[in-house]
Amino acid sequence: MLAGYRRALGLTLRGFALRGRAVGPGPGVGSGLGLRAVSTSWSPVGAAFDAKQQRGSAPGRETGLFGVPELSCPEGFQEAQDKALQESEQLVQKACSTPPGPEIVKIFDQLSDALCRVADLADFVKIAHPDFAFREAAEEACRNIGTMVEKLNTDVELCQSLRQLLADEVIMNSLDPETRRVAELFMFDFEISGIHLDEEKRKKAVNLNVRILDLCNEFLTGTHLPNKIDKHILPEHIRYNFIAEGNYLQVAGLHADCPDDLVREAAYKIFLYPNAEQLSRLEELLASRNSLAQLVGYDTFAHRALQGTMAKNPETVTQFLEKLSDQLSKRTQKDFEMMTKMKMKLNPRNSKLMPWDHPYYSGVLRAERYNIDPGLYCPFFSLGACMEGLNSLFSQLLGISLYAEQTQRGEVWSEDVRKLAVVHETEGLLGYIYCDFFQRPDKPHQDCHFTVRGGRLKENGEYQLPVVVLMLSLPPSTRNAPTLLSPGMMENLFHEMGHAMHSMLGRTRYQHVTGTRCSTDFAEVPSILMEYFANDYRVVNQFARHYKTGQPLPKNMVSRLCESKKVCAAADMQLQAWHLRFSHLVGYGAKYYSYLMSRAVASMVWKQCFAQDPFDRAMGERYRREMLAHGGGKEPILMVQGMLQKSPSVEDFVDALVSDLDQDFETFITDS
Repeated sequence: MLAGYRRALGLTLRGFALRGRAVGPGPGVGSGLGLRAVSTSWSPVGAAFDAKQQRGSAPGRETGLFGVPELSCPEGFQEAQDKALQESEQLVQKACSTPPGPEIVKIFDQLSDALCRVADLADFVKIAHPDFAFREAAEEACRNIGTMVEKLNTDVELCQSLRQLLADEVIMNSLDPETRRVAELFMFDFEISGIHLDEEKRKKAVNLNVRILDLCNEFLTGTHLPNKIDKHILPEHIRYNFIAEGNYLQVAGLHADCPDDLVREAAYKIFLYPNAEQLSRLEELLASRNSLAQLVGYDTFAHRALQGTMAKNPETVTQFLEKLSDQLSKRTQKDFEMMTKMKMKLNPRNSKLMPWDHPYYSGVLRAERYNIDPGLYCPFFSLGACMEGLNSLFSQLLGISLYAEQTQRGEVWSEDVRKLAVVHETEGLLGYIYCDFFQRPDKPHQDCHFTVRGGRLKENGEYQLPVVVLMLSLPPSTRNAPTLLSPGMMENLFHEMGHAMHSMLGRTRYQHVTGTRCSTDFAEVPSILMEYFANDYRVVNQFARHYKTGQPLPKNMVSRLCESKKVCAAADMQLQAWHLRFSHLVGYGAKYYSYLMSRAVASMVWKQCFAQDPFDRAMGERYRREMLAHGGGKEPILMVQGMLQKSPSVEDFVDALVSDLDQDFETFITDS
């Protein structure tokens, strides 16, 4: 998953981790692209992750987070924010006094970068830093930068400098396609913020945007808060499943995998119990979004949100989802019949399938039909082996290697964070990935990718190297074993690394469209495509070895695992979310279909380009050239057309998703 500010905020805040944003330069981070020999501070990637997590930093003077000197303490966010705002004011003046030409686009991108260098970093820190003071300071910086962005998005004089460029047909025709698109995207950000409105309505648009930001933060917080209940209300024999707090029990999740029907029922009813304040926040958020969209000239919030996406409009999304639902209906009915029979078999006195039963009984069906026990797979998926597998895949497919690099004191927020240098065999150092992989108290239990700094071509001709964070929630190593991943954890690692490679290889001239700063329904394509590699035996066989014996993972175990994922998959795809607990309503408002559409594209790319040979270097280079290299600097559907050599229809998207559910009868018959 991408994480961060989301692209909804206009002028600079296009990054989506579902995306984060950008950092100030640190030691080595801001260096040019020039070729670089393997550094003596680099070490093999696998060993870095199978070693014990506690690890010292390199000797030398202390720095700040991500190598930003000011961020050695929470107060540094104020200093970094003030610098960014001061630089922004200077760039605004420069933009307003520069005649129409390509220089205008460069200045706008510098302005975007100046604000993103703080906002992106702060967006990650406010979520992940273990120190509350750092989180609080980062939250305040995000709020202040966001307010500044909304003011800039309604600055008439600033907009006029861009409008004059767009109105000059001769100059526009002389610009390269990427520069033209970036100019148009900046103008789009102005327009959706109401730049064309009178002063009173522009102020209303700014106030609505600020209120929406606050509501999003409040709603997000509410989605994760546990509910409490008097412990005497629950039967004594199930109380131990929940956290005790005096006379209360704390219910922080659905306990969907618990074999006890009563525990699942209690968790479902308590955790999802309607919260009046949360409902009020959501209603105000939806109303505010709709008011803003209509204020700036759109029929609905969805029409505003989907402009520039692959789908283009909500009518296409509705058509896509309805056609998919129709195609899945018979399969879904069969899935529910199978789950009902399984419940009847295990619990004949209470055989009616209830809302809290679906995840559990679909899991039971998978395990029974294909003998899937995650514990049998974990020994083959040590974290170090998985990282070496990714390294090998990227090397063969893209000519890229991952190296562990020692961090400086103060550079990372937890001692178990690893820093990876991403190096191309001929192009040299491409960027850095900070791997925050391990569980710790108060760390969010979500797997996501944050853009901390976007890549761009700087004024001095050097390339600003991208910096990202991958955040997972893996168990630490023990005295007797390295960190071992379940099949799901391994797949998630591949998924998030797909986002990271997009960030590393989306080497655009402008940071406004770098890497994952692209339309939401395209941003998940590279990550979901990596899931197909993670489920291919030819790929898995390169790294999956038992951590004790060195025995390779048997091919039939991989086949059974892949086929088990198709069990009840149609019903899974049709499941609806619990709206008061659905955090994606913030980052994916009107765009949650993106996962399905991205999966459809990824499926088509896999089958057409990589299924025959997942290590095909020529196809890997084509993938980089057609899909990864452009970031958001090219229309998403054009990138898909370039890769597939055709323009897919809604029916093609639906067919790709449905065909993925077809069983491999050879595997089914053999294992039966």
